[in-house]
Amino acid sequence: MRLKILAHAAVVTGMLVMVGTAPSQSATLDDVRAAGELKCGINTGLAGFAHTDDQGNWTGFDVAYCRALAAAVLGDSSKIKFVHLTGKTRFPALQSGEIDVLSRNTTWTLSRDVDLGFTFIGVNYYDGQGFIGRKSLGVMSAKELSGASICIQTGTTTELNLADFARTNNIDYEPVPIETNAEARAAYEAERCDVYTTDASGLAATKATFEDADQHMVYPEIVSKEPLGPLVRQGDDQWADIARWVLNALIIAEELGVTQANVEEMAAGKTDNPEVNRMLGTEGSYGEMLGLDARWAVQAIAAEGNYAEIFDRYIGPDTKLGLGRGLNALYKDGGILYAPPFR
Repeated sequence: MRLKILAHAAVVTGMLVMVGTAPSQSATLDDVRAAGELKCGINTGLAGFAHTDDQGNWTGFDVAYCRALAAAVLGDSSKIKFVHLTGKTRFPALQSGEIDVLSRNTTWTLSRDVDLGFTFIGVNYYDGQGFIGRKSLGVMSAKELSGASICIQTGTTTELNLADFARTNNIDYEPVPIETNAEARAAYEAERCDVYTTDASGLAATKATFEDADQHMVYPEIVSKEPLGPLVRQGDDQWADIARWVLNALIIAEELGVTQANVEEMAAGKTDNPEVNRMLGTEGSYGEMLGLDARWAVQAIAAEGNYAEIFDRYIGPDTKLGLGRGLNALYKDGGILYAPPFR
């Protein structure tokens, strides 16, 4: 049998050639306030991470971060324009100023951070590339896939990861380019490809959409490190700090027991925890340091909840994706999720 593999990733290599001229990068906060909305780049559609609900509203794990950022900056999580981007178009959109922040399951790499001129503001999901295939293939390992035709979403790190994995394991394959996640999923479901490879979270998202999900298996190999997180343009330290500390606030809120339900009560002085008070603006001047209102973190947490609430709502064990926290558990719970202190 000649296996066909569908290779997809939601992350881009550092080999993309940027075009156009980047806008001024020193006053993003002013631009967002002047526009009255945050322009946030997201996926074209990935279950659990960025997708539209029955009313056509964007929702998901990566979308929630955008809403929290808009709430922190503008006081309203609805003041946001979502720009759905492919693996190829996401970096030019950020570089050109079409978007203010990219929250699209993107891997933090040296070349993107340094050569392409972006600032990753943290990791919101620790992932790794895996493989899924139909049980009927009789294949139990990605190492058994020699002779495959491989569909690869263009402009992604999956291309390089797959090439490295194939070289290491003497696997011959024929690359076939795929443009978007939707194309990748459709090709796999139409049996034009027998095996699909992407970030493990993407595999879960894709499998969740299958009517015959129990007929597919995820192979045991994880072939890469994929630290995913939001990013902004280099050159505007204030905006990078704001984007970074909104993410940190969501993580620290989980650690300190601040939730969407109790954040207003805690902000009203119903706690003796000094770090909670600093974060929620009742002690110190941390909002002023960022150029924001003292209640910026209150607004961010009230919009979507803390990190655990966002994870559980969109991608956690009780969702169709059924993802456990794993590496994405707090450091004190056996994971590696960690944020610097408010001090």
